[in-house]
Order: sequence, then structure tokens, then C-alpha cells
Amino acid sequence: MSTVVRRIAPVVVAALASLRLFAAQAWISAPEAVAPGIQYFTSTDRSLVEDAGPVAIHLLKLDPRLVRLTDTLAKGEVLGMDTVDTIAARHHALAAINGGFFNRANGEPVGTLKVNGELVSDYPVIRGVVLIKSPAAGVTSLEFDQVAVRMTAAFTIGARTWRVPIDGVDTTRERGKLMLYTPLYHEDTDTAATGTEWILDGRPLHVVSMRKNAGHTLIPKHGAVLSYGGIDLPAGLAALATDVHVTLSTSWTILNGMPPARLDQAESIVDGAGLIRLRGRTMTNWNEGEALNPETFINMRHPRTLIGVDGSGWIWMAAIDGRQPDHSVGMTLPDLARLAVRLGLRDALNLDGGGSTTMVVKDRIVSHPSDPTGPRPISDAILVTLR
Repeated sequence: MSTVVRRIAPVVVAALASLRLFAAQAWISAPEAVAPGIQYFTSTDRSLVEDAGPVAIHLLKLDPRLVRLTDTLAKGEVLGMDTVDTIAARHHALAAINGGFFNRANGEPVGTLKVNGELVSDYPVIRGVVLIKSPAAGVTSLEFDQVAVRMTAAFTIGARTWRVPIDGVDTTRERGKLMLYTPLYHEDTDTAATGTEWILDGRPLHVVSMRKNAGHTLIPKHGAVLSYGGIDLPAGLAALATDVHVTLSTSWTILNGMPPARLDQAESIVDGAGLIRLRGRTMTNWNEGEALNPETFINMRHPRTLIGVDGSGWIWMAAIDGRQPDHSVGMTLPDLARLAVRLGLRDALNLDGGGSTTMVVKDRIVSHPSDPTGPRPISDAILVTLR
């Protein structure tokens, strides 16, 4: 065999292998290189929605050794919203998708959300979540489960220890409810002057001052504020006074065996609605496990946002356009499971969708948001940067 033939043969073999691979993946486009470790794909394969209509899918494949993932509040605090492209540009991200569910009126998360190690939203209903671990050096990793979370304030006065349930974290206060406000909420509690607020600070955490019939209490940078809506305090809270030490604890309800300590120690937890795949198995407990409505959510096609990990450890993000009959009808949760299996995802979670579904690549919105006014302002986004 000549030297030229020997040199060409391996190239031909590699080319044929690539062609065979592309043929096997004909439902998906050839990759577009965005940056080292970041590839962008598209698909319009109608078989993913059982020929119910056109579909448009936008995909990112990420090398966990080369990229970092960060869940970021839109404006650095709970109160406030912004579009995914604006958030990505502000943080110089190469790519981004929308994150968890939220209240469109003010941006407050609706579901479990942990940012920078701080729980900024609790949720009593079990939902799918993704834990993001993305160190400055090392490998980005994702873990998935279905959880609910609540917090409790405990304090001892004399011989009695009180354990008072916290009704909400970083959310609008209601009358007769006890809320906890963290530094990531806003500079103050944004409350009316119709309640009682205890300012917690120091190590160990203790009440440094108490304010009655006053709202908009400033939140210490390394502390928190307990806020009760109403003038007449229930037992326990009526005794809580200056200098009393307060312990804040978290209680998790976990469906699939994740150790509570892992959730307590996580830097980032993003809620979804519908855990699609777990440890190589397609989940089906969306109704009984996560209390999702079959008619309006599980089996109705919507724009969807997905995050998952394949069997080789690659991270995938997907934005599926929807509510645009001539362009893309969207997906049901079973459709989304079909896509996850097609991608070879071992674990996958349905994030917030509908008008929030947005994918950004290099400062450009590549998906087609369904809101007629354009991309929707959201509460938090998952950003992709290079390590």
C-alpha cells in the first residue's frame, strides 16, 4: 500500500463513520459549534409529536468539563424580572435558557429555588427539581429528584422551646402568616405597616430588633427578617423578643431517595413541573406524584423547556416552540419524554415553559417565544459560560 493510500485510508474511514452517525441521527441537524464544549442543534421531526403538526426544537449540547452552569436571578434579587437575552448579556453568557416557575406579577418564584446556596423560595407541593453543581475547577454535574420543602423557626424562651412553621420564603406576606425574607429578596421586606417584623443577624442568629406596625424593614446582608401579617401575634411569636437566638431549619419531602443533606448543601436548585427521566427510566407519576393536571398540563401541547444529562455525561438543554400552529405546536409531557429518549437522556426535567420558553445563543434568541409581544420577562435563567 502506498504512503498516500495509508494516509488517506483513516480519513475515509472516519468520514464514513461520521456519515453513518449522521444518517442514524437524521432527525436532528448537523451541529453548529458555538464555542469549545458548546454545540447547537435544531430539529423539525414531526414523529416526536406523533404527526400532530409542525414542531421546532432548539438544542444545546454541553461538555461538562468545559462549561459552567449558573442559575441567576433576573436582576440579582427575587423582586424583578428581565428577558433571557438581557440576563445573558449582563453576565456575558454564551448561551442561556429560562429557569423555574414564577409569579408574572412581580417575579417571585413559584416553586423550590435555591441560588448561591440560599433558599429563596420554598414550596409545599412535590415537584421535579434539578441540582446544579458547577465548580470553578472540575466538572459540572446535575442531579434530579422530586421534592417539596418547608422551613421552621425554632427558639427557646425559659424552659420552653417553640417551633413555628414558616409559611413562605421571600414571597408576598399574607395576613395571619409568618414569612421569612432573605437578603436576596430585596433591600427591604416590601411589606405594609400592618404586621410585626423581627430582624435577625449575627452568629449565632438572634433577634437584634423588633418592629411593630411597621413595614419595609431593611434586611441585613448576612441575616434575615421574620415577618408576621397582622397585629395579634399567636403563641410563641408573642414571646419572641430581642436577643433571643433563632434557628432556621429546612424540612424536605423527597420521593426518589436523594439524601436531604445533598439538598441542604446544594448551591443551586431549580424547580420544574414534570420530572421526565430519572436514572434511565421514564417517569409517569406526573399526576399522582407532582399533582399536575392531565388535561391542561400533562397532555396538552405547550412550548417547553428541558434540561437533562445523557448516558455519556453530556448536558442537554432544549427549547421547544409552541402555540404557533403554522410553525410549531409544542409538546406534551409524553412528547417531551420521547425527545429525551431520542437524545439518550438518563435524567431530564421539564422547566417552566409556555410564553417563558426562550433559548439564547451568543446574544441571539434562537427560539421563537409564543407571546405576541416578544420574549417574556422571567424570574431566573440558567446561564452557560466557559470554565
